[in-house]
Amino acid sequence: MAPRDASAVTEVVRTGSLAARPVGYRQRWRHLDKSVFLWLFLIGVLLVLVINPLARLFWVSLQHVDTGALTLENYVTAYGRWRYLEALVNSLVLGLSVAVVCTLFGVPMAWAVSRTDMPGKGLVWAAILGTFIVPSYLGAVAWILLAGPNAGWLNRAYMWLTGAAAGPFNIYSMTGLVLIVAAYSFPYMFVFTRSALDMISSEMEDAASTLGAGILRTTLRVTLPLTLPAILAAIIVVFLEAIALFGAPALIALPGRFQVITTMLWQFFEFPPKVQVAAAYSMPLLAITVGLFWLQRRLTGRKGYVAMTGKGGERRPVRLGKWRWVMLGYCLFVTSLSFFLPMVVVLQAAFAKAWGRGFSLDNLTLHNVRFVLVDQPLTKAATLHTFVYGATAAAIALALALCIAYIVQRRLVPFGNALSFLAMAPFVIPGIVLAIGFYAAYTQPPLLLYGTAWILILAFATRFLPIAYANSDAAIRGINPELEDAVRILGGGRLMAIRRVVMPLLKRALAGAFILVFIPATRELSAAIFLYTTGTQVLSVLLFDKSDEGNFEILASIGLILVVITVALVMLGFRLVGRDFMLRRTSA
Repeated sequence: MAPRDASAVTEVVRTGSLAARPVGYRQRWRHLDKSVFLWLFLIGVLLVLVINPLARLFWVSLQHVDTGALTLENYVTAYGRWRYLEALVNSLVLGLSVAVVCTLFGVPMAWAVSRTDMPGKGLVWAAILGTFIVPSYLGAVAWILLAGPNAGWLNRAYMWLTGAAAGPFNIYSMTGLVLIVAAYSFPYMFVFTRSALDMISSEMEDAASTLGAGILRTTLRVTLPLTLPAILAAIIVVFLEAIALFGAPALIALPGRFQVITTMLWQFFEFPPKVQVAAAYSMPLLAITVGLFWLQRRLTGRKGYVAMTGKGGERRPVRLGKWRWVMLGYCLFVTSLSFFLPMVVVLQAAFAKAWGRGFSLDNLTLHNVRFVLVDQPLTKAATLHTFVYGATAAAIALALALCIAYIVQRRLVPFGNALSFLAMAPFVIPGIVLAIGFYAAYTQPPLLLYGTAWILILAFATRFLPIAYANSDAAIRGINPELEDAVRILGGGRLMAIRRVVMPLLKRALAGAFILVFIPATRELSAAIFLYTTGTQVLSVLLFDKSDEGNFEILASIGLILVVITVALVMLGFRLVGRDFMLRRTSA
């Protein structure tokens, strides 16, 4: 019996162990949170969108054009000719000049709106918001109509008043380019500086006044030094914006017969494209951007630079007397350069039979707008592409950003900070560099996207992922995790908690975030100009292409459509999220 019992026990143990193993696996599978696979998928998507293009960009910059062998020849070619180096120098001059002009524009305006009794603050604030809405390349078109040699409105007015044979203004110059870029970049300086000024109590200014200091001396010696880190951070942002722009420099610099980095990169893609040289040429731009962005984060990360006096601190407006009208005049002068004058010219050209004939009833027509929206198949298709691509990119960016923010805030993976860094990384990548990275990564197998709408959509989604992530992260932080824990205690999974609890609470915030991504996606030119093909053209590219034809009526109509749609979306954002949601979140 003993051997038989022993063999029976052995058989039971053997068969039992074999039967128990799949049961154990099934139990573990049943209790496994299936959301893990979603998190892993999203991490993979993030790596494909952000890391792969940059890695391929760097790798291509080291490849020989013919053999593919590793070489530094591309860097020698990119920086071995003076005209290539001259474009780099021009970009640095442009960035520094724009930073100075933006400081002169934005800091006095921020002080006037935040600290004084200047009248018309609502009008100034609305004009600055309008400046945010108008794309800089549309502003460049408007200033071509205003200050083009001889034919521009300002030159014609000067010649009419003085009888001169030629006007004094030439927008096709470095000075003209600095003016245009500064006119559409100074709102960053305004928002950064005003945010700092709003935090300062009046007590230190009162002390200076008691000691006999006047308004100007108090402002220069007491108030503005307290905002210096914010001003320096804004200078860095403005500098990076200026050297990374493509639209305005292409419209102004190329006819003016000088180059900057972005226009030189674009010319590297003329047939036959020099992708390897372009990749090498873009590396210093990327390095400068990353370095200055790091410095900007260090400056804004300092929390103690504003003098705070606790909850009892009081802010009283500075009485300017008759000078308040001078300050209002200055603010209106600056906003006229950026918003009022350009929009008047765009409206006149969009509804004119011939913009050069001026303002008259017999010159009015709706043909241009109808041509863009209805009659011309190319413009009609580009309009459709613009908003479909923008909406799809915004949806992808928002979905990805929301999931990554949820992973990071709920600490579902051990390397959440790395994910947060990857989600924000595109913020420091100039659009033109990102586009070259996408071109290098997705114009060949295994993932061949060039020539399809998806390369534009994914590039837009990646480009503006940081906006979606910043808003999603703030929204997720505002939701108590205990609400989700209650769902899970009652037997629901994490995905059910997200669907039934988190998403309903995030509706308003996500609507605002969607609008904030959709607006720049519909206007993006830097990435689109490198990645579009004949069948995937968007309005920003069409506007740039039409500039060569000199048909400013159609150009103005295209720009007007973009502005009208943007204004409608901003008004919707006001209703959903609150006033000034664009400016608040832009400064975040």
